[in-house]
Amino acid sequence: MFNSNFNRKKELGILRFLRISWPFILAVITFICVRFAVKNPLSVEEVYSDGFYPHFAAFFSSFSKLFSFSLWDLFWLVTILSLIAGIVLVIMKRLRLLTLLLLSAQILSVLYVYFYISWGFNYFRPGIDKRTELNLIKVDEKLFRSMLDTVIVYLNRSYAEVRLEDYPEINREVEESFERNSEILDIKYPGGFRRPKNMMFSNLIAKFGISGYFGPFFNEINLNSRILPMEYPFLLAHEKAHQFGISNEADANFAAFIVCSSAGDPKLRYSGYLALLLYFLEDAQYFHDYRDYLLKLDEPVIKELQFRQKYYFGLQNEAMGKAQETVYDAYLKSNHVTHGIKNYNQVVELAISWLNREPKLSR
Repeated sequence: MFNSNFNRKKELGILRFLRISWPFILAVITFICVRFAVKNPLSVEEVYSDGFYPHFAAFFSSFSKLFSFSLWDLFWLVTILSLIAGIVLVIMKRLRLLTLLLLSAQILSVLYVYFYISWGFNYFRPGIDKRTELNLIKVDEKLFRSMLDTVIVYLNRSYAEVRLEDYPEINREVEESFERNSEILDIKYPGGFRRPKNMMFSNLIAKFGISGYFGPFFNEINLNSRILPMEYPFLLAHEKAHQFGISNEADANFAAFIVCSSAGDPKLRYSGYLALLLYFLEDAQYFHDYRDYLLKLDEPVIKELQFRQKYYFGLQNEAMGKAQETVYDAYLKSNHVTHGIKNYNQVVELAISWLNREPKLSR
């Protein structure tokens, strides 16, 4: 009788331990898998990016496309409100602080696991230069200046006005360009559904300087409704690239550039070259003749860039923007994106190498 009671208590103790600790056990297993993935990018590509992920993306995007609003935004809204409610209950002594902390830790562990299962392991696949067999060129100042001139020429040539009413057609053309370039970009097309959605809190998010993001939990694309129309095609293509499992920011920029610059519609080409120019100019800002390059732009382009500068100056909050950059820089580095937030600008090296290899695509 004593042994029976003892065994029963032991079993209940084990069950209670597992009920409390299972999220942490899964998190530890996921952490070990992440460490393995960092050192084995080819295995990640074969097993996850080309194997599991496309099926996951197809399943969850088929669900999220049914909703016109952002499930990702709703998820975080509910999460924040739940946390506030928990704190209030602790203050009112309706909930123990230890219980709230334990529950929060469990939820964070589950989200950590789900993030990597749903999309995050794509961070550890080989870079797009290796997947596309792109031979990266060593860029010196002479080549950089030459390519900056080339980008300006193509930008001037492709200038086109982009309007809000063009968005549905642009979305269709971006999709068609992804399909045409799927082999070049080494992506599994269609790989699910890509219904662009506006952020719920675009005005607030715009103050942080955030133009869009991919919501991995529901496999959905979210764009800030305050972005300028001339930027819409490129930003849309960038977020769609993330949905295809291109997690690295420079790689997503590069994919968006190829998709836009190779399109038949000048609106897409203009947006692609405009985005690329801005990254070039960021690198060129320390040149003594920096302003000379700006003078090479046609007047309509100059006016749009001037309007863009004033528009975002009035829209964004500098302190909030820096805070967002600091947090996102830490997030990227935690996922082994060595250069952090500067990774965005590495598209310049990729684009220069691409344009030297396939100048026909730049039109």
